[in-house]
Amino acid sequence: MDEYQRTTLTEAAEYREKEVLHHQININNYQRAIAEIEAHHAGKPHMEAFAERLRDLLKSSIEEQEKEAVMVKVIKAQLE
Repeated sequence: MDEYQRTTLTEAAEYREKEVLHHQININNYQRAIAEIEAHHAGKPHMEAFAERLRDLLKSSIEEQEKEAVMVKVIKAQLE
């Protein structure tokens, strides 16, 4: 592998690792917001609808994080 390939793969791995972290931040925020809504805003239709959208975003973020983690793994394997 030449130096350009190594550099490009290293940068790609770093980018994907940041994406995994960003998804984790979103996951944490969505979980906390859902808990906040359930604890303090139950019975308010607009907040319950918001919590439902957050649940969808949470599911999506978890799925996307898993995909990014796979990409990190395969990129790093190429660097070994």
